[in-house]
Amino acid sequence: MSRATIPKERTHTIKEALLAPKSTTVVLMGWVESKSSIGGIKFALLRDGTGYVQLACKKDRVPPKAFDDFENAGKETAVVVAGTVVEDRRAPGGKEVSVDNFAILAPAEKWPITKSAARASSSFLYDNRHLAIRGRKTSAVLRIRANVIYATFDYFVKNGFTLISAPTIVQNAVEGGSTLFELDYFGRKAYLSQSAQLYEEAAIAAFGKVFIFQPAFRAEKSKTSKHLTEFWMIEAEQAFAGQESNIRLQEGLVRAMAERVQKDCSEELRTLERKFKFPEIPFPRISYDEAREISAKNGVSFGWGEDLPTEGEKLISKQFDVPFFITGYPLSARSFYHMTEAFNDKVTRSADLIAPEGYGEIATGGQRIHDYNMLMERIKKQELPTESFDWYLDLRKYGMPEHSGFGIGVERVTRWMCGLKHIRAASLFPRTISRIKP
Repeated sequence: MSRATIPKERTHTIKEALLAPKSTTVVLMGWVESKSSIGGIKFALLRDGTGYVQLACKKDRVPPKAFDDFENAGKETAVVVAGTVVEDRRAPGGKEVSVDNFAILAPAEKWPITKSAARASSSFLYDNRHLAIRGRKTSAVLRIRANVIYATFDYFVKNGFTLISAPTIVQNAVEGGSTLFELDYFGRKAYLSQSAQLYEEAAIAAFGKVFIFQPAFRAEKSKTSKHLTEFWMIEAEQAFAGQESNIRLQEGLVRAMAERVQKDCSEELRTLERKFKFPEIPFPRISYDEAREISAKNGVSFGWGEDLPTEGEKLISKQFDVPFFITGYPLSARSFYHMTEAFNDKVTRSADLIAPEGYGEIATGGQRIHDYNMLMERIKKQELPTESFDWYLDLRKYGMPEHSGFGIGVERVTRWMCGLKHIRAASLFPRTISRIKP
């Protein structure tokens, strides 16, 4: 390769270069992460999205213009480098690239993300999220999030589920009217979807087993560490399946997620200094009544029929080191469509899947009412507008069998697996009640 010219196309990613034999000639493109020098040798750490590699540049080995560019390339400058792979145990990954030629592709101004600036303002990193996502820890979190999603698709396809897409503009609530984002839909009142569940129930009569991966919106005015106003949901529904099958499906999914992250994200977990206990199946289970007792013993009491308060859920979660289910929620704490137990019509066939170590709820699921008359009676008893659910009721007239499903939050799972203090760190550009930019 001539030292007078530099190729315009890369031959390897950094990940590929680190796997290549020594003396391999490579052309890399990426961003300068950091710079240093020892004696007469200049060093740079290069990042390209697949990994990091150290570059070593000697003045007498490169053209003068290349050496000047190497010296002038500040943090986050986009560059192209031609060189040779060299083994060096001192370098990150055990190899470095000895530079033959180097050029700046896109210069960068002085990098504004500094430790002092971040310490001065608690919101600084999120005000500058468009830049902060380049950081090693943030990108590690987002790569783990991606692998959680990859594992989801693999798991459901392997188990015979069909991917569907449901509307995000809807006419009726799934979880509760107080948490809906309302919008004007050509003069009619409409909402941003909280869940695709009702549409999944329609789809199971065509496909048997379905899943979705799409955003959901909740207008909860909550500032807790587990709430976002916009987040991504994995939801699944299956026909001819009761709550026990539904629980087993969730266990298998979370196990598949954990396997994928531990297998393919070991470097990211090391970057985050995170270790979590691998969840073996079956997951532990406690009843709603047992959860109330644990919460009360730890100083957070709530009445039977109420949903678990966030602080109580956190306290219960800290009692476990693997995910677990809380089963048998009261109907008063659940949505209208939940099937109740034959022995007690005040208790539902539903469960929350709780992440351990204080991270709290990551999934909610249950068996749905499949009988038309029972569902109509429930809708009337809860004084819901029948006309809004006419098509949903209609499903029960045409061969709707026993069925069940669940929804699991991608950001909540990612938060637990990464050991994050706040859920916003698990989102590329988080949306909370106080943040809609960038």
